[in-house]
Parts: sequence; structure tokens; C-alpha cells
Amino acid sequence: MAKVVVDWKTLYSFVEDAFVEVGVPREDAKICADVLLESDKRGIESHGVNRFKPIYIDRINIGIQNPVTNFEIVRETPTTAVVDGHDGMGQVIGYKSMSMAIEKAKKYGMGMVAVRNSCHYGIAGYYTSMASKAGMIGMTGTNARPSIAPTFGVENMLGTNPLTIGFPTDEDFDFNLDCATSITQRGKIEYYARVGQDTPAGMVIGRNGKALTDSPQILVDLTTANAALAPLGGIGEDLAGYKGYGYATVVEVLSAALQQGNFLKMLTGKKDGKDVPYHLGHFFIAIDTEAFMGLEAFKKTAGDIMRALRASEKAPGEDHIFTAGEKEHLVWLQRKDSGVPINEAVQQEFVEVRNSLGLNQYKFPWE
Repeated sequence: MAKVVVDWKTLYSFVEDAFVEVGVPREDAKICADVLLESDKRGIESHGVNRFKPIYIDRINIGIQNPVTNFEIVRETPTTAVVDGHDGMGQVIGYKSMSMAIEKAKKYGMGMVAVRNSCHYGIAGYYTSMASKAGMIGMTGTNARPSIAPTFGVENMLGTNPLTIGFPTDEDFDFNLDCATSITQRGKIEYYARVGQDTPAGMVIGRNGKALTDSPQILVDLTTANAALAPLGGIGEDLAGYKGYGYATVVEVLSAALQQGNFLKMLTGKKDGKDVPYHLGHFFIAIDTEAFMGLEAFKKTAGDIMRALRASEKAPGEDHIFTAGEKEHLVWLQRKDSGVPINEAVQQEFVEVRNSLGLNQYKFPWE
């Protein structure tokens, strides 16, 4: 079976109903479905319905993620808050936290919410887009299970820790920079292994301090802690890997220190060989452009900068320079009237989830 396109209405309905069936309240299930499918709208399939079953449904079923989210405000000031998510749905925690940061920013110019004891919250860019739509600059980050080795180290210590920033422009799409602070991620190496391609030297380091390139073996070594991802920039200092290491550390601190949450090796999801909640931390920042020179002035200048970058001289053989958020906008234009291409593995997962939950009203186009 090849990839099969499934329409948006079916996807939203099925994902929402499946979340409800495993105990997520209907309103929360709508948020979870929206975050997941926003990823597919942007072409970021690594964080969309590809993760629906293994990252969310399965974790709820084995008891390491709570379907009902207890969103507890531990401490609050006019411009800040600390939230304990009690291992609930990361998307719900993220949505409510950024909403709170935006409301604070509307009143006081800036707002920040720090979160502890959360779960995977989907694409970080969803939350910065919330801020952009409200006319604000948005920032967010999250720590994650250890996979990055510090510069001059070989042990996986830091997560892929995205540092994400978004803001409105006067164009058809907002600026949205959503990327990890590692040079690559496991999904890319899985792709290299599938197509029989070596992983480029400098992306993964072994326990002996040497670069690893055998893609299938790397996948094994990552699970046994015999390999670690390099930070953004690559192994060592020659390609400035210390910069990615530094940014990953910033995200780790902001995802743990303000809220007194877990960090580094505490985030493995394992204890005494058993699966346990991940207890992730996040942070959300909203800055109101109206508190400076106004939204329209900001959008115009931001748009002018984007247009100037795209209009600059191109490298030989290249016909387009992109700015952050543009490629995702182009994917949405391609998919908005059709749906999401679903690969064979996810097709099987959809059928399994449907059958196990008794959602027999759904019949998929590949059947």
C-alpha cells in the first residue's frame, strides 16, 4: 500500500473521538486533535498523526499519561505563572499556558508561564502561532528525554529541546521558527536507514568519541546509550557545535529551573526498567507588540525584513530563498482542499485504534 490521502473532516473527527474513548474530555480532545493536525497542515509529519497512537494513545493506555488534565496554577503574579500539569495531556497544558501568557501580555505588555510535570506537547510552533494570531511575539521551549551529548562529551544528556519563536508579519503567513537544538533527530536517521544511506559524519557521536555513520547501527546504539546526537552545528567546535549545546542548555534551564521541574537524566521515562511518566517542562512567553510602537508598524517592518531576505542574491542553481514559516504555508495551500497523505504504518495504526476502541463508524479510504 502506498500513501493514501485522508480528508480533514474525517481526520479531525476520528482523532477527537479516539481521544475521547481513552478518557480525554471532549473539549480537551478537540485541542489535542487540533495541535496534532496543525502539524500535518504544515507538512511536519513527524509530529502529526504519525505520533497519534505511539506517543499519546499508547502512553495513556499503559498509564504513564493522564487523559484528564489537572491544570494546577502553583504560583501566579500579574505577568507570570507556574503551572503543574500533573502528567496530563501536553497539548491541553500548552494551549492553556500560552493562552494565559497572552492574556497577561494584553494587560501588562508581557506574560510568561513556566510548566512542570507535563507530557509531549506536539509541535512547539502551534503555541507561537497562537501568540502571532493575537498580534504578539511568542516564544516557547520544552525539554525532552536525553539524546544530545554536550560539546566534548559522548553521553546523551540534553533533549532535542526546541527553541521556538514566532511573530506576525503583513504577509499571508507569519514568521515561525520551530526547530530542535540538535543537528538532527532520530526520525531523520530512520529515513537514512530505510533508503540505505549513511548518516553524514558529524551528526552522531559514539562512546569512543568518533563520528558514527552506519544508520541502522546508530538506531540501535541510540537506544542503548552507546550513541548520542550532536548539538546544532555538529561534533566539536570546528562547526560551532557549542552554539547548539548552549541553546539546548538554555531551553533545559527555562524548562526546569523556574518551575522546579525535572531535567536531564530525570526525563528518560524509565525507572527500574519500567515505563514511568516523563515529567517534562515547558515555558511560554508572549510579548504584546502594541506595548511598543504598535502592531501594524511591527508587522510592516517584519514583512519588509522577510521580503528583503527573499529578494537577496541567490546561490547558483537556486531559485528561491525562504523565510521561516513560508514552506509550511506552501504545504498548507497544497493540502487545504485535500487532506493528509497517510503512510502504510500509520494506516495500520488507525485501523488498530479504531478496532480496539469500537469506533466502527469510520471506514478509511485505503480499505
